[in-house]
Amino acid sequence: MDINGIKNDEGSTKKMSSSLPETMQYLNNRLDVDKNFDLVYRVIKIGGRDACIYFIDGFCKDELMQKMLQYFMDLKEDEMPSDAHEMSKKCIPYVEVDLQDNWEQIIYFIMSGVFALFIDGFDKCLLIDSRTYPARGVSEPEKDKALRGSKDGFVETIVFNTALIRRRIRSTNLRMEMFHAGNSSQTDIVLCYMDNRVDHAFLEQIKERIQEIQVDALTMNQESLAECLYKKKWYNPFPKFKFTERPDTASAQILEGDIVILVDNSPSAMITPTSIFDVVEEADDYYFPPITGTYLRLSRFLIAILTYLMTPTFLLLMQHPEWIPGGFEFILVKDTTNIPLIWQFLILELAIDGLRLAAVNTPNMLSTPLSVMAALVLGEFSVNSGWFNSEVMLYMAFVAISNYTQASYELGYAIKFMRIINLILTAIFGVWGYIAAILLMITAIVSNKTISGKSYVYPLFPLNLKQLSKRFLRYRLPGARE
Repeated sequence: MDINGIKNDEGSTKKMSSSLPETMQYLNNRLDVDKNFDLVYRVIKIGGRDACIYFIDGFCKDELMQKMLQYFMDLKEDEMPSDAHEMSKKCIPYVEVDLQDNWEQIIYFIMSGVFALFIDGFDKCLLIDSRTYPARGVSEPEKDKALRGSKDGFVETIVFNTALIRRRIRSTNLRMEMFHAGNSSQTDIVLCYMDNRVDHAFLEQIKERIQEIQVDALTMNQESLAECLYKKKWYNPFPKFKFTERPDTASAQILEGDIVILVDNSPSAMITPTSIFDVVEEADDYYFPPITGTYLRLSRFLIAILTYLMTPTFLLLMQHPEWIPGGFEFILVKDTTNIPLIWQFLILELAIDGLRLAAVNTPNMLSTPLSVMAALVLGEFSVNSGWFNSEVMLYMAFVAISNYTQASYELGYAIKFMRIINLILTAIFGVWGYIAAILLMITAIVSNKTISGKSYVYPLFPLNLKQLSKRFLRYRLPGARE
């Protein structure tokens, strides 16, 4: 059924009517205002004409709405413009005002919290963006901390996040394009990039992928978007994106020509394209002098390698004690081994994740006593009971703590999965399994591709010595005086 251009078929293009009763009838049915208590509408008089406002309670600024309604009701009939375009220019004392006659767009804006004004005789809706969202403060994120530097962080409101980036990059070349994804959620997605530095071919590719997303909702925000953008090689655990909750890190990557993707309701940014070297980098590398920054970066690389090799190498040496160098015989397991070492390692790998999950769900008031209890039970008591050997507990404790040297959860779990594979292959096939597992990890890293299709290990392959040195060494900023 058509009502002056209004079609009930949601997939078609619909134009609003200039008749206010017909407009209200369509909107009231579509929005089901009688059942949705937070969808508010009110009929008023503006300059002698009937008008109606629609908005979502909780998204509009009350004081501002009160002042605007008072202004509208004070308009006299001889001051009333003849059309919506003139009305938006002369009679609305607000900055962000838009005109729209497409019903799908109008409903999208209303559901997003925009204040919608319909006036009898006007064939366009006046959209007044007076939104305010419930939001927490831009405090430093719990996970992505830095010893020095900025102490602000992204929040769940996308407008605040774009403002934090704009505050750091005051350039006319900074672009922030808005997209939407999800048939039901209509989630806001913003692409942030420098127009004069970004790879435009890759940028167009990202835009096309976002526009082609056919899902009902981005339920898990950025993770849902990441899975829609990168659909191949899901079995490779190494991260295809870098996630950060720090505006300074996101701004630095934008200035380097990368694309930062912000998703509404997510307090972090996706950085793409991302190589293995990008994932390992952290803000502290640049907030300290070059020598200190280089040390921190190299330490992180070394600890990541040790995290992967520590337990499989120990297991291999326990299988071949004759390979232990002179003076290092103290690493041998001296106590009775009741459970095979491989099973001790695998049980502890699972137990560490169990403790991590328990810590996430533990109330703050109980975290300290429960952590002490867990340390006693899984530490001294588990060794005394004979379940685990003290050497195994020591090396697994090092691995568990060292995982937190990486800011990326995805990279930490990728190393963990590869370490478990190495443990299993070493236990079954000995030294050949150990070598095969290392080759498997190298293959997984080298064969992985960024979302742009380029090498995941650039500048190592293809080799670029100048760029490679910058990945390992922290140089002074360009332009700094000697």
